Amino acid sequence: MVAVPSFKYPFADFDFTKVVGDFKLPMLDVESLIEAQRRNVQAFTAANQTVFEVYKGIAQRQADMAKVALEDLSKAGSDMIAAGSIEEKTAKNADLVKKTYESAIANAKELAELYVKGHAEAFETINKRVSEALDEMKVVSFKK
Repeated sequence: MVAVPSFKYPFADFDFTKVVGDFKLPMLDVESLIEAQRRNVQAFTAANQTVFEVYKGIAQRQADMAKVALEDLSKAGSDMIAAGSIEEKTAKNADLVKKTYESAIANAKELAELYVKGHAEAFETINKRVSEALDEMKVVSFKK
């Protein structure tokens, strides 16, 4: 039988901590990092709250628009039934279609404006925090 020489890892007895211990590396200030993350969470929470309020307002406005539309439709139906001749009914129907179309366009425009305004506010909150975070990165503090 052939004797296999035993192998010993050459760095097994080497203490790396002594070498690294000679270097005086600064440590990151963990508390300032935690504080920065807290401000990030606050900014995202504020932006999400803004978006939530926007959607809530849009939903309420849509409900109001639907209520008005149904009331107008009911009144128009009553007026059309009360109209005498076919010409009057046709004219009232054309007026109803025109009014409904114009109202739908105005409502869609209003809702789009609410949506854009709300999201712009939310984006501004995030944008401001990102700008602050980038400024904070310039002056990262280290513990000595």
